[in-house]
Amino acid sequence: MPHVCHFTGRKTRIGRQCTYRGKAKYLGGVGIKITGRSARKFKPNLQKVRAIVDGRMVRVWASAKAIKSGLVTKRLARRHLYRKPAAQA
Repeated sequence: MPHVCHFTGRKTRIGRQCTYRGKAKYLGGVGIKITGRSARKFKPNLQKVRAIVDGRMVRVWASAKAIKSGLVTKRLARRHLYRKPAAQA
C-alpha cells in the first residue's frame, strides 16, 4: 500500500514512458514513431511530519505542496509558549 498525503490525498500514480525513434517531419524526416512503452511511476514528494490534527500531535505523511501551501499546522517551536501565564498578584 503506498503512502498517501493526509491532507491532499496524493499518492503514487502509474503511467507509461514512451520510447521514440526517427526524425521529426519539420526537420526533413518521415516523422517519429513510438517503438516501446514501459510502465513507470509518478511519486509525490511526501514528507513525514509532526502536525496538529484534531487538536492532537500526530505523525502523518504530507506532500511538500501541502506543507508549502499552509495546509499543515505544525506545533509551536518552543515548549514554554504552550504554558498558561502565571496569575499576577
